[in-house]
Amino acid sequence: MIKTGIIEGAGFAGGELIRLLLNHPDVQLMFITGRGNSGQQIHEVHRGLYGETDLVFSEEPELDKIDLLFLITSAEESRQFMESHEIPEKLKIIDFSREYRLKVGDDEFIYGLPELNRRAICQSRFVANPGSFATCITLGLLPLAKNLMLGDDIYVHAIIGSTGTGHKASSMTTFSWRDNNVSIYKPFVHQHLPEIRESVEQLQSSFKADIHFVPYRGNFTRGIFCTIMVKNKVAIEELTQLYVDYYAKDSFTHITPDNIDLKQVVNTNKCLIHLEKHGDMLLITSCIDNLLKGASGQAVHNMNLLFNLEETTGLNLKATAY
Repeated sequence: MIKTGIIEGAGFAGGELIRLLLNHPDVQLMFITGRGNSGQQIHEVHRGLYGETDLVFSEEPELDKIDLLFLITSAEESRQFMESHEIPEKLKIIDFSREYRLKVGDDEFIYGLPELNRRAICQSRFVANPGSFATCITLGLLPLAKNLMLGDDIYVHAIIGSTGTGHKASSMTTFSWRDNNVSIYKPFVHQHLPEIRESVEQLQSSFKADIHFVPYRGNFTRGIFCTIMVKNKVAIEELTQLYVDYYAKDSFTHITPDNIDLKQVVNTNKCLIHLEKHGDMLLITSCIDNLLKGASGQAVHNMNLLFNLEETTGLNLKATAY
């Protein structure tokens, strides 16, 4: 059994990760810390887990008793944790923050997008879990980058559910503001853009065009629905085959001939992609569950790779559908 621990497991991603680990056949969850929640029953914070576990939030992590640690902290807190704790030599870490996603100096972290870095993840010790928008958008672009087809500017619109803003309350997370409402935030400057570009350039080093990304807040709880527009003169049949071939060995990313909708992926670790052409404009539609494929599900996927398990273990989840 893989003995695991979680740092800061009181948020939305933490709740989903706890749910997945409790039901994973090869995992034993040893401890969960949560700021201000020490001593509380897990189900008192994550009410959907009532009857699933008797664990309580811990005060301090016991790093010498686990094989894998999940860090669900801010970028600054992740860096502080790594620098202030003595990390046991055999302990593996999956970090949810953006602190280690970009390659800087001799950091040991591998960018944890299995569809891009599967082999490196399998051989690594530290994994930087990708951002949710970055996952959804990058998966829509990788086959084009692999075939050196990205030359023009890329235009992206993506809408995310309310859980994408995190657990912390604000005026923009209230039901009264969010219900029947849509808004733009961080247009063209979203913090996930650098990791999207780095992933694209990993496969196509010649890519120098701009990525114009406008994120939207949606009036639903979870999921990301993304449209990507880029010029391409290749026939749709050939493009579709390139995408099918690229993702042929990936368990969670699928190319569909039909238009997709968000409910097909909510509560799953899937990414669905649909392609269509209008003249020389290629429209790529991509959607994921931001808490699963965009966060905790992807972390479990990375865990499975780190410990040489079948990659779908614990992730055979059914979409809500209705």
